[in-house]
Amino acid sequence: MLVDDHRTILWGLEKLIDGEKPRMEVVGTATNCTEAIDLAERTGPHVVVLDIDLGKQSGIDAIPAFVARPETKVLVLTGVRDTSLHDQAVLAGARGIVHKEDPPETILKAIEKIHGGELWLDRVTTGRIFIELSRTGTSPRRDKEKAKRAALTARERELISQLVADPSANYRKIAERLHITEHTVRNHLTSIYGKLGVVNRLELFVYAHRNGMREP
Repeated sequence: MLVDDHRTILWGLEKLIDGEKPRMEVVGTATNCTEAIDLAERTGPHVVVLDIDLGKQSGIDAIPAFVARPETKVLVLTGVRDTSLHDQAVLAGARGIVHKEDPPETILKAIEKIHGGELWLDRVTTGRIFIELSRTGTSPRRDKEKAKRAALTARERELISQLVADPSANYRKIAERLHITEHTVRNHLTSIYGKLGVVNRLELFVYAHRNGMREP
């Protein structure tokens, strides 16, 4: 689903994405938050490509409603260079940031990656998000967190260290480094998320830093 207050941009994005059929298809377009949230409820998109500057509205305000649906992921496509707004969007639940001047193939690749459960964030942005979450997060009870970490297997700890060392690495790269399949990587991550009480790679990245899990 595409959300932008400029109809020309919506038209161009729709042509770009529908050109990838049957791999990708646009299920709807919207120009404001109210319209977009209603449309998402009716169409259940897997990915929402969202501009955060919607004239008198901020697209960031709609992100929590989108990500409340487990199957929906948000990719911010913006012409705004204010990194604080980018950070707010990620903290609200967006999985990636791309810029309107990026090449078409970059936009398509970002959609594909976040649909597959990965993040589309550069290292600088990831670092800023980590600092912000560390600054505002609450300190967990040590015994409880120690018990969570103790439940991890050696292989799961090794996988976490790989993600922390290179948060932008995709599943294929991680699988190659650990000499396992991508399917096994996904299974390990599902197990790790359940044991540590996190829901995605960004939360896992922050958790690992907070709890000194940078090394296997």
